[in-house]
Amino acid sequence: MKRKVLIHSNNAKAFTGFGKHTKNILRHLQATNKYEIIELANGTPWGDQHLKMRPWKAQGSLPNDPAAVHQINSDPNRARLAGYGAEMIDRAIKEYKPDIYIGIEDIWAFSNYWKKPWWNKINNMIWTTLDSQPILPQAIEAAPETKNFYVWASFAEKDMVKAGQGHVKTLHGTVDTEDFNRFADADRKRLREQFGLSDEFIIGFVFRNQLRKSVPNLLEGFKIFKKDCPKAKLLLHTHWTEGWDIPRLIEEKGLDNNDILTTYYCSSCGRYDIRPFSGQEQDCRFCGAKKTVSTTNIKHGVDEEQLNQIYNLMDVYCHPFTSGGMEIPIFEAKLTGLITLVTNYSCGEDSSTSESGSFPLDWSEYREPGTQFIKASTYPSSIAKQLKKVWNMDLNKRLQLGWKARKWVEENYSKEVVGKQLEKILDEMPDIDYDFNWEEEEKQKSLDLSDLVDDGESLAIVLPHTASDILWLNAMVGDVKNLYPSHDIYIFTQPDLYCYIEDHPDVHKVLPYSKEIDNPLLLEGKSDHEGYFDLAFFPHHGPQKSASFFHNGKDKNTFKLCRT
Repeated sequence: MKRKVLIHSNNAKAFTGFGKHTKNILRHLQATNKYEIIELANGTPWGDQHLKMRPWKAQGSLPNDPAAVHQINSDPNRARLAGYGAEMIDRAIKEYKPDIYIGIEDIWAFSNYWKKPWWNKINNMIWTTLDSQPILPQAIEAAPETKNFYVWASFAEKDMVKAGQGHVKTLHGTVDTEDFNRFADADRKRLREQFGLSDEFIIGFVFRNQLRKSVPNLLEGFKIFKKDCPKAKLLLHTHWTEGWDIPRLIEEKGLDNNDILTTYYCSSCGRYDIRPFSGQEQDCRFCGAKKTVSTTNIKHGVDEEQLNQIYNLMDVYCHPFTSGGMEIPIFEAKLTGLITLVTNYSCGEDSSTSESGSFPLDWSEYREPGTQFIKASTYPSSIAKQLKKVWNMDLNKRLQLGWKARKWVEENYSKEVVGKQLEKILDEMPDIDYDFNWEEEEKQKSLDLSDLVDDGESLAIVLPHTASDILWLNAMVGDVKNLYPSHDIYIFTQPDLYCYIEDHPDVHKVLPYSKEIDNPLLLEGKSDHEGYFDLAFFPHHGPQKSASFFHNGKDKNTFKLCRT
């Protein structure tokens, strides 16, 4: 009997790194005919009819009840987690009863999964991207509770091992090596001619226009390089109305807009164009459709065949970034025989080596406000220096390095190689059954706080949502401690908000929020239940909304924890 494997990630048809990787893994596992595959697709409603067209079972992870969706959207944090499948994951486990669950997302997508009644009752695997140092607290919390914990880049494994999590291993993300290849020189020449290009030196960057992609640094480095190479052009394959205001940056740098190219895509006929940016929602020069042409984006963008052509327009690929979990375009570029310039930080430590056919970009450290994560600011001078190095390189040597890059990807990141590694992991997992009582396990898991609350006087503050509220709470905790100096203070909030308050000197512990925590009788006690805290405060509730002001008669009337 085949094992059921539920793979939970971005929709496999999404134009995202997770989407591409998930598609590769699903195709590989399906082709083995060893498993019964179920895709749980984030960003797609439960019961979506389009998912029935897949060669494997597929289900959406978003609620499809309009009333439920309206309620969820009223809470930004809950809505964000719902986008990762938090509202429907339990239903998916109950209905499909998988032998193996594989979650492939950023670590915060799995908030508190390890406290669910089914976690480790079935085989569970988190396969996540970590992109910065120090490692996210959520990953440190999740790893001990997850027998199979895998990261996409070796730097993350090393840091997790340093944190005492020796079972964490690297399992790279995947690329489809068949989708990307280098064209013959004559074909590359003809392709360039289609877009009015000839002997220009084309520098490419394929990216989602996020602030962690170092566009200002690249433009500055390009400006420096232009002094040596007047025929240089920079091709930014991205959506220009998301993230960085690229036209403004071009103007600020004093660059010629004609030297900065981009990809336009027609949502009507599916053809693309390469030219300088001149606005969005334009008419298509190919099919004549009105207002259907915009810069490529995750909703309307080029397919893999077209993207392969775009890489073949380039002479070198440059990918400066602050941090990243894998950065799939780097590997696609290597498959097309391009030398890649990559920031030597985070996942870039793997892909900027000489063995990978790459040149590293130097960077300086800065700290991200709020999280204090180490981020990289790539030196424009390093970008210009490495561009000049490639530009001056003998063409045969450039080709040799390009083929070296492709071989390195094939041997380390192809869906076949990584897929085989995943098969071994899955096949070594033990057999399981569903002999546990779901409801009883769920009740015990969610309501038993005895192992989390230490002996002695204590009080709880429940504030589940929004970073701004938790930052505000930091200013209040000292006043609470002054009023109740003998009490240990516990904060209940979402795990992704721990970092905003867990270092406060007056906070004894930060614990995960669940819906049951909103019950003051659970926390303070009632009848035979002694409770866990002397007092529990709920700043996010008003007294008209719920009974949140019992406090066992131990509160001090000079203190009122509410927002003004």
